[in-house]
Amino acid sequence: MNSALLIPYAITPGCNRVAQKRSAWPGGSGNFAAQFFTLFSMNRIRVLPDQVANQIAAGEVVERPASVVKELVENAIDAGAGKIGVEIQAGGRALIRVTDDGVGMSRDDAMLSLERHGTSKLRKAEDLTTIETMGFRGEAVPSIASVCRFTLTTRERDSDEPEGTEVAIDGGKLIDVKSAGRAPGTTVEARQLFFNLPARRKFLKSQETERAHIQHCLALTALAHPQIAFDFKSDKRMVWRLPAESAGGDAASRMAALKERLRALYGAEIQMIPVEGEEGRVRIWGFTGAPGVSRANRQDQHVFVNKRPIEHRGLNQALLEGYRGGLPKARYPICCLFLEMPTASVDVNIHPAKREVKFERDREVRALVADAVRDALLDFHRESLSTSAADDAVDAVPADEALQAEPFPIASTKRGETMELAGGESFEAATPAATPEPERKSGAISAQRIFPEVPKPTPVPPATSTSSGKQAGNKPGRAPLDEAARERIAAIEKEVKDAPLEPAPLLKVPLRMLGTVARHYVVLESDRGMVLMDRRAAHERVLYEKMLAEAQDAAGEAQRLLLPETVELSARDAGFVREQLDALAKLGVGLSEFGEQTFLLDALPPFVRGMDARKFVLELIDDLKAAGSSAGTDRLTERAIAQSLCHRAVQSGDSLSETELTQLVEDLRRCSMPYTCPNGRPTLIEMNERELAKKFGRGM
Repeated sequence: MNSALLIPYAITPGCNRVAQKRSAWPGGSGNFAAQFFTLFSMNRIRVLPDQVANQIAAGEVVERPASVVKELVENAIDAGAGKIGVEIQAGGRALIRVTDDGVGMSRDDAMLSLERHGTSKLRKAEDLTTIETMGFRGEAVPSIASVCRFTLTTRERDSDEPEGTEVAIDGGKLIDVKSAGRAPGTTVEARQLFFNLPARRKFLKSQETERAHIQHCLALTALAHPQIAFDFKSDKRMVWRLPAESAGGDAASRMAALKERLRALYGAEIQMIPVEGEEGRVRIWGFTGAPGVSRANRQDQHVFVNKRPIEHRGLNQALLEGYRGGLPKARYPICCLFLEMPTASVDVNIHPAKREVKFERDREVRALVADAVRDALLDFHRESLSTSAADDAVDAVPADEALQAEPFPIASTKRGETMELAGGESFEAATPAATPEPERKSGAISAQRIFPEVPKPTPVPPATSTSSGKQAGNKPGRAPLDEAARERIAAIEKEVKDAPLEPAPLLKVPLRMLGTVARHYVVLESDRGMVLMDRRAAHERVLYEKMLAEAQDAAGEAQRLLLPETVELSARDAGFVREQLDALAKLGVGLSEFGEQTFLLDALPPFVRGMDARKFVLELIDDLKAAGSSAGTDRLTERAIAQSLCHRAVQSGDSLSETELTQLVEDLRRCSMPYTCPNGRPTLIEMNERELAKKFGRGM
């Protein structure tokens, strides 16, 4: 036997023993074993040096400069940082610097952190099922250090040492370790990324594109951790400086902190509504776009699982399920949603960059997301304090006291302005209300108020002044209010100030009808500006909800087919349909087995009219497979009704009287989802005073 072939096997145990003493050989155990095998064997399988292994790992972990920022910022969060600073140059190619005020590291820990799989977050394999930190593998730092000129400066927070440690690495090779002055915390610099991998460097995008990816990554991290302050500099220019928000343990403070962070990052122009839901040990909370707010892609869909930003196709579909009937085709909702669940219920160790996760109960999680979003959209139009506080202020004062008070100018009061009541009392208006105007006799449609008016107090002559010219607590010329009335007004004032600042739903504010345009669009006026209503879309929504309620009341009813049809299915679909025969019967679909893969269709739901029966059943099966029995049947019922509305709703050329248009708005107001037609097109479009002024070149 060839002695050369025996050498590797003979020395392998020795190599393993020596490999365990990492400090005994320059470059680590992998280098020694690899050199020994290279010198004394001609085998095709060899152990790679650590430097090469780190560069291979970097190919999975470090895709672009944003990946470096993500890994370093997550390490700073795990270190308990209260403030994190990020500075980049040339889109992250020339410099990435991440600074934090976390716990820092000692010299020994700093050196161990540069070893592959050196981590403080895991001790045993069982810890993988209870991961609560952002990072855990110990691969990121050595991988980053192998593809750039890397400097780590750190000082331990609770250490008695007056100085910190600085470690310099050049392309994975240790250059220097020395003492350095620094406040407690850690600073990591990565310069000239991919300088030793030209092939990787040339595939980077433009500096602006890479900077945008970094900014997006930081925005997600800032949203997930509003209690941490973030600074972001690009090419020595401050892009943003986000202060830390106080996020307590209760739900209200967390929602408030997230709202402030969203406003700081994206502005206050985007109207979003709160989302909350809970099922078992899984909870969802956050914000989603109000009806009519959508995008052409999913870039503004931010979903977090235990504060970790993720991408999940099933949750994307759940969002669309929650918005079904509320979005036009090829449009997607915006959201910032947080899912919280036990760490053992989610696996975060299935993707190199930890972007994807796997749920233990995937179907239940998707159902929770869809239901919570749907409930939030339905709640948006329901009566709320912010839309009724002004009316309650009038109703709270008894009639005899209201007769003594001067009328207050409701029409001129906007949100945030001070509304003055009789007796010198004032409060901040929650929702503006319009003063009714006299009916116009000229024109096709008068300027008539559509919704019930707030009773207007009757003015009385001013009260006689006291000798001092005024009464205590009252302005001259105003009749005094008794103590009980003052207490009621003070309570209303507190209630209004505590009300949310989100704009009131459009159909909850007073509207006045002005006329029609092109016999298709109805022009309305609100106290916020101008409103246009697509009367056909509005009529479709009204008919849709009416027919849907009738279909739900008649669940299980079916109309027999004059000539039953046979439906041939694949073996997989046939097995699925056999399991769903009861659910189909509840919907009103009469299917019975007629062979191994053949079914006999002899009945359909009453709302299915003028549709191909066989096509209906095939679409039903597809929907059932995609969303489960309950969600699939509901969605198909909705879609079948929506398709049947094409010839039932009012047409563009049809003439409607003023009374009919008024009734249409009233019916729309009573709908559960009044702001879109069943196909997702908007029923109402609002242009506020600021937008109108901008169109005419006027300043507000």
